[in-house]
Amino acid sequence: MAVRKQRITPLGWKIKRRLAELEMTHKEFCEQHKIPLNRLSEIISGTRQNRKYRDKILRELEIEEEGQPHAEQVQHVG
Repeated sequence: MAVRKQRITPLGWKIKRRLAELEMTHKEFCEQHKIPLNRLSEIISGTRQNRKYRDKILRELEIEEEGQPHAEQVQHVG
């Protein structure tokens, strides 16, 4: 039986690279941050754009999306 491979988005590669730098598995990361494992997989493969978990994952891994600065870096002019 053939194994179906999921494609990995550029953001997915950033997530995987950062987890490798931290020497964490997907499962360890998800358990530590209370994120369903399937949500992480969906965000890595791009099959689902779940903003709630996506933002949490990027924040916890300190990853910036191109053109999307973290909330702490946004300066409000007022």
